Parts: sequence; C-alpha cells; structure tokens
Amino acid sequence: MSKNKEKEKELEAEEKEAPAEEVKEESTAETDPKDKEIASLKDQLMRNMAEYDNYRKRTARERTELTPEITARIVGEFLPVLDNLERALQTETTDEKYKEGVKLIYDSFMGTMDKLGVEKVQTEDFEPSVHQAVQQVESDLESGKIVSVFQNGYKIGTKVLRFAMVTVAQ
Repeated sequence: MSKNKEKEKELEAEEKEAPAEEVKEESTAETDPKDKEIASLKDQLMRNMAEYDNYRKRTARERTELTPEITARIVGEFLPVLDNLERALQTETTDEKYKEGVKLIYDSFMGTMDKLGVEKVQTEDFEPSVHQAVQQVESDLESGKIVSVFQNGYKIGTKVLRFAMVTVAQ
C-alpha cells in the first residue's frame, strides 16, 4: 500500500503542477499584448529621439549657413554710414578736434568691420567681379587700370556686399 500511496501522491502532485502550468500559459498570454505595447512604445521613443536629433542637426546647419547672409545684409545697411564718415574725413575743416573725433569714429567703425570680416575692394586693376565701371576715360595709364573711385566697394570673403564704382582707363 505504501507504493500505491506514493503513486497517488505523485499523481496529485502532477495534477497540482498541471493547473499551475496552465496558469503560467495564461499569464504569458496576458503579457504578450503588454510586451507588444512596450516594444511599440520603445520603437516610437527611439524614432522620436532620432527625429529630434536630426532636427537639432538641421537647425544648427541652417544657422551656420544663414549667419554670413544675415551679417552681409546688416553690414550692407551700414555702408552708407561708412561713406558719410569717409566724406566727412575728406572735407576741409578749421576745427582739428572735430576732424580728430570723426577720425576716431571712422577707425572704430572700421575696426568693427574688420572683426566682421568686411574688406575694402582693391582698386588697382579693373575686375568685373568686384568693380562697376561707371566711366571710361583716355588716360596715360594702361588700359584696364582704375583711374578714380566714385564709391568704395566692400566684400566679406568672396561675397561682394557692394561693387566699387570706378572710372577705368581706355
């Protein structure tokens, strides 16, 4: 009998384990949708993070591309002020202190322009890429040389802010 009792206990133990396995299967069936949802949310999060990173890189690239354009536009608005300062320096005056003050303002303005990378266009040989010929005159200078400058030209790097208006020798 003891063998029978042992077999019965084993059978009872197996029956108890069987329902436990069924419960485990049911709980995994219940977690599968949760696991799918978690996986979906993780995927969505990763995509959002990648999209944000791309956005950040794109805006940084656009900012670096637009900075020279914005600087050129703003500096272009100040060129008439620079022209007026140059005219004031060329004007004859009896008040030396006044002329010295204008010179200090001009030097300060040109220092700021240098910091921004603004350069005056060279006015020796005529170059159509940076000069605008307003007039051609007979001169003892070599043909294609600049005789006089009506208005200075300026550029930032290779970008011309304003063409120099010049008279060219024929």
